[in-house]
Amino acid sequence: MSHTTALRAVARGVCLSLLVSALSPALAQFRRDAPAVSPRIPANAGLSTELSLAGKPTTSDYIIAVVNNELVTYTDVDKRVARLQATVQRGQQLPPADELRRQVLDALIDEKAQLAHAKTLGIDVGDAEIDATIESIAMQNQMTRAELKRRMEADGLDFQRYRTSLREQILLQRVREREVGARIRISDDEVTAFLQSEPASQAEAALNLAHILIAVPEGASPEQLRTLQAKAQGLRDRAAQGANFSELAKTQSDDRGTREQGGSFGLREASRLPELFVQAAQNLQVGQVAPLVRSNAGFHVIKLVARENTAQATYTEQRARHILLRSSPQQPAGDLVKRLADIRRQITSGQGSFPQMARQYSEDGSAARGGDLGWAPPGMFVPEFERALNALQPGQISEPVVSRFGVHLIQLIERREVQLTDAQKREAARNVLRERKFESTYEEWAREIRAAAWIEMRDAP
Repeated sequence: MSHTTALRAVARGVCLSLLVSALSPALAQFRRDAPAVSPRIPANAGLSTELSLAGKPTTSDYIIAVVNNELVTYTDVDKRVARLQATVQRGQQLPPADELRRQVLDALIDEKAQLAHAKTLGIDVGDAEIDATIESIAMQNQMTRAELKRRMEADGLDFQRYRTSLREQILLQRVREREVGARIRISDDEVTAFLQSEPASQAEAALNLAHILIAVPEGASPEQLRTLQAKAQGLRDRAAQGANFSELAKTQSDDRGTREQGGSFGLREASRLPELFVQAAQNLQVGQVAPLVRSNAGFHVIKLVARENTAQATYTEQRARHILLRSSPQQPAGDLVKRLADIRRQITSGQGSFPQMARQYSEDGSAARGGDLGWAPPGMFVPEFERALNALQPGQISEPVVSRFGVHLIQLIERREVQLTDAQKREAARNVLRERKFESTYEEWAREIRAAAWIEMRDAP
């Protein structure tokens, strides 16, 4: 991917990094219909948990473009540019201000055209799903939904505009998954050729790494350096001793790009991860934490969350159990979080076992089995469930986790490495090929949708 293409992807997705819970298509229960990884959308095109997503309009605002009767304003561009500048990683370079604004404007026009296309296809996002998403965002910011709304209003933010923006970003994710994914065709011959040209002995591992960054400012004094290193080492030791890595990342990491995902980069080919991180994880078992790593950005605490290694023909399966309480207008997620937090306290204090509590309280079909979900490969569960599960050590119990299906309490029972069958090797190869084709296919689709849209550019007043 060229620098310009990558920057366009960042520009079109920078406002989006929310829980993927609301973003995956047609999920049965809380499991995916199949364990195969779906074609990715641009890596940063989730939705935002930042509270500044929807702001109060300014008196100096004006219309820059009209796309199928939808407006793109000066403030829209300004806010997207500001978010992009705020989230750029150390070592990355943005283009000059005028070029950056042009690319952001192009991305916003693309979004408006794609939203109109989603509506013509009948793709919709219901209020209940938006409510569940906002509950998840509130939990990530360690507050209730009511507290989130009050906080936004106190900061001069429009809560209704925030809901509208979330709905639009979920629609964008859905239409991109549906339309772009449907265009990608991987033939059996391509899979065979890939396996022959990249035999198992040379095939690349796919890793899910999570990290906590303790940034070191330029020109830091030796005393500052020692203090920051000691802080990073302390976090590393806590993580290695079984502390919840995801929570440590959310509260301690200086990497704004990954901390809301518990520090996780998601499952990626090793070539798409920093070489320093791949080297640090080379000899780790799944769930282990590497010795402290130093880069130009600072100190990194790195954990290997999952590995799919076609060279070794294995992947990591997890066995978990859960308690599910289903949310409804009469039982909002916030109330269920409190109930499950109390159940968790009872379990951890020895007043009852997890299977007992699951049989008594869970509203899922697994209740009769004590909440046992059996062995599951990577990608089997919706993302927010899987992120919480990946952060656990065997025997640990998560905090309440909100999804579109309700609120879950999750316990990891055990992990194991499983040999890939020939069919799974072919499916893994198919996913690699699909991953490689997605960006170019998206760009082609986006150009077609834009060409079919009615666009009017307007000059500044």
